Amino acid sequence: MAKRVVLVVEDDTSIRRGIVDTLAAGGYGTLESGDGDEGLELALSREPDLVLIDIMLPRRDGYSLLEEIRKSKPALPAIMVTARGAEADRVRGLKTGADDYVVKPFSALELLARVEAVLRRSAERPQTVGTFELADRTVDLERREVRQADGSTREISVKEAELLQYLAASRGRAVSRDELLQRVWGLDPRGITTRTIDMHIARLREKLGDEAAIRTVRGKGYMLE
Repeated sequence: MAKRVVLVVEDDTSIRRGIVDTLAAGGYGTLESGDGDEGLELALSREPDLVLIDIMLPRRDGYSLLEEIRKSKPALPAIMVTARGAEADRVRGLKTGADDYVVKPFSALELLARVEAVLRRSAERPQTVGTFELADRTVDLERREVRQADGSTREISVKEAELLQYLAASRGRAVSRDELLQRVWGLDPRGITTRTIDMHIARLREKLGDEAAIRTVRGKGYMLE
């Protein structure tokens, strides 16, 4: 089996070398870069399985780098690795599309565990869904509408479409509220108490015209039937 390859974008040579050595000891192949522009080129041309990104980079910072990667490779797993541990920085990183956020200093075991966890989750990452059938209705996520059998339509909001897309791409498994908060809303679910997901689900059920279309799985989350 071919090694999974991790791209490390870190401008501090000693830190980058330590990360690369840790990953190599953990059985990963590596690519490395010391600045954001070169890191972007490697991410787009060399097909890494995951990218580790420092925030403070020359030529292009980590947020900008991840934003550009997401335009071309929305499913490429990414972990922000930085000394900045403020909540605002973590939230911004997650909203930009990071799958996880590691604050320096960190241990080799922690880094390897987080890389393994993100790669494991990414294997189940939903693929893009544009339209799909639901009983006698057609859901068109690009046009953001639900077409009924009689030809009438109901408009859905941008966030409702994003939520429905994620559930549709995850068909066959229950998706937790924490996963939806992180992957659809771009928020770190730790410490957050909110009813926004439940309210969006309720509105979607009403617009789909079927209370059972999105099933509540007790103790696990929601599943699209």
